[in-house]
Amino acid sequence: MGFVIFAWVNDRRRCARIFIATNDGARCTMMLLPMCRVVTAHPAQLILLAAALLGIVPTLSLSQELEEVTAAGEKAILAQPGIEVTGAHDADVTIVEYFDYNCPYCKRLVPTFQRLIASDHKIAIVYKDWPVLGEVSAYAARCALAARWQGKYLSAHDALLAGPRLTRDSQVEWTLALAGIDVFRLKQDLAAHDGEISALLARNASEAFSLQLNGTPGILVGRQLMPGGAELGFFQKLVAAARQEQSTGAR
Repeated sequence: MGFVIFAWVNDRRRCARIFIATNDGARCTMMLLPMCRVVTAHPAQLILLAAALLGIVPTLSLSQELEEVTAAGEKAILAQPGIEVTGAHDADVTIVEYFDYNCPYCKRLVPTFQRLIASDHKIAIVYKDWPVLGEVSAYAARCALAARWQGKYLSAHDALLAGPRLTRDSQVEWTLALAGIDVFRLKQDLAAHDGEISALLARNASEAFSLQLNGTPGILVGRQLMPGGAELGFFQKLVAAARQEQSTGAR
């Protein structure tokens, strides 16, 4: 399968609007990317992102070699993540996901992660909001992080990923209201904690670029870096490998 990609540059907003379609015209999508991500990307990276947005990105194979971050890098990433952690409080393996609420493959990972933590009570997941797919994605991320001051970050996270593609700020607010989040208070917290929210998003973006992620999802299982999604069995094998590494290192 091939892709057709067109780009329109908006110098004032320092962004590029990208139109992507399969060469048979069966599927198409539009995305907004910062210019720094477009001009530094290899064409193959844009194609992989296009495939992900069209919902046809292939999953990783068990034979694919994965990169590994340093122990110090993992420790820094996990330190004070700024949001509630889901799963075990005394986890021996932590999974980190860099995600965007409008990333279709991130949405498809939700049930996989739910099954993983339901079947293994020693796993924790840290979600890192990394909005790369436009202004509404950025607003959704800021709102979800602001819901933290109502103790409802995970409720906001789950609701926004469970719904359809977000195209308007009002749609974000409506989705959160249906999830039981006080939108009036949310807007107050957005203003009151703007600096903290911006700093956390900047930190997440810095980590993602340091890991050389080219799009969402980007996933760490222990110290093993996955530039994409996978099936449940693949995650279980990575968790087992992380535990084996810990056991070997402790000797």
